[in-house]
Amino acid sequence: MAQWRFKDLPNTAVIANRKAVTGGGWIAQVFHDLEDGGWQFHSNDTGELAESDAMVISLRNIVELDESVVELADLPLGWHAWRDSRSSPWQRAKLK
Repeated sequence: MAQWRFKDLPNTAVIANRKAVTGGGWIAQVFHDLEDGGWQFHSNDTGELAESDAMVISLRNIVELDESVVELADLPLGWHAWRDSRSSPWQRAKLK
């Protein structure tokens, strides 16, 4: 892994959808929460999500899982990013 580009430390706890981490899915959506500065990483699964689908892992683990999220290190608070496939470019927008 190259130089750390996030303002948050590598051991920062983030919320991730279990399917993106261990369920064979991939990270399709990222949220940088306005209220607390937290990060959320969600899978490509568009089905109903339950609280049990969430897990807390480190930001470093997310980057190790999918290095393309480094492109989102400068995602402003209150914004989200998404992509249509694992190889698609990230798109960004301010949350409404």
